[in-house]
Amino acid sequence: MIVSLIKDLILGIKLEKNICILQFLQKIIIKNQKKTHLSMNIYQLSILKKMNISSYNFLLKKYLKHSFYVFFFLFFTSCAWKPYTLTKRFTDVPTPQMPDYALEKNWAALPNLKDSADVVPLQSNLKEAQANAQADVFFVYPTIFTGEPTNEFHWNADVADSKLNQQIDGSTIMNQATAFNGSCRVYAPRYRQAHYYAFVTPHKEDKANALNLAYQDVKTAFEYYLKNYNQGRPIVIAAHSQGTIHAGHLIKEFFDGKPLQKQLVEAYLVGIALPPNLFEHIKPSKSAEDTGGWVSWNTFAKDFVPDYYQNGLNTSVCTNPITWKIDDNFASEKLNVGAVGLGFKYEKYAIDAQCHQGLLWINKPYIKGRAFIRTKIWHRADINFFWGNMRENVATRIKNWVD
Repeated sequence: MIVSLIKDLILGIKLEKNICILQFLQKIIIKNQKKTHLSMNIYQLSILKKMNISSYNFLLKKYLKHSFYVFFFLFFTSCAWKPYTLTKRFTDVPTPQMPDYALEKNWAALPNLKDSADVVPLQSNLKEAQANAQADVFFVYPTIFTGEPTNEFHWNADVADSKLNQQIDGSTIMNQATAFNGSCRVYAPRYRQAHYYAFVTPHKEDKANALNLAYQDVKTAFEYYLKNYNQGRPIVIAAHSQGTIHAGHLIKEFFDGKPLQKQLVEAYLVGIALPPNLFEHIKPSKSAEDTGGWVSWNTFAKDFVPDYYQNGLNTSVCTNPITWKIDDNFASEKLNVGAVGLGFKYEKYAIDAQCHQGLLWINKPYIKGRAFIRTKIWHRADINFFWGNMRENVATRIKNWVD
């Protein structure tokens, strides 16, 4: 069954973007050829691509019950990935026009629009409930701008880039922002996110310029939200990766020791190493019931320590997103109410968690095919893995805040 699944999946994968994964899958196919008489090589795959053969959606439905397993093959199987290197300096290229947040097109999610933040995972029996939500979430998405720029804007993305917007909506908005649509109205602005290269460039001024430009959009969008949408409602701040950097600045500027702090339900600041003293008046939460604080974690394979550990992870806050405590007690996968994977399918009891000196360690996901998993850095799944627990937790905190 596994070999047949892999054979069919290859038909729906774009060769140029998944060559390392295809090569990995081909090895499995070759290993099983004698048993299955299955033959498939990279040349044949390229022919399929040229013929524009794609059975991707069909296959997702056909193999829905295996989709969480496939999710790891397609997105988390370990093979070398190198981000595109920008060759021009920040000051040598133009910057995109600043978004006007009075225009709905400049929001990836708004409660009054039909968008990717409105859906719930397949086979979850959950309901989207923004119409009756008592609180708002202001969600800042992570870096999706990673490849070769397709226009003159190299260091910061253009919010009018329709292809990039589709990628944002179909990935982070669907897989991350939706965790909050059961108890929050979801607001997610499009912003001129910094290119991934900003995080690895040797030129610190280029990094600062790109991130500062991105933050100016997040700040402007939040100001528009406060003036036109909030109306004094309780606020949840949520973000991942680059988005967490901007959300942290936002909290310092608007909440920390400011009148708006009294409206803060909780901040979910995920995917970036953050010290416990990040804010002066807002402290890390210590339980699932706390309000007015913040939580954070960075996910890795058990016993793995990244080579950049000393760059902040060694002193970072680690909240266990299953127990919502900042201790080092192990939380079984049986306490994980639901993760989401490829095809946006809900999978219960798949991931455990344990904090260890600033890292959130997990064992290999408890799914079919886990023996093939070699991933050590689970950054892309920081929220996916604990989607259901986040959904339950934000509802609990909002109830406590309101009460």
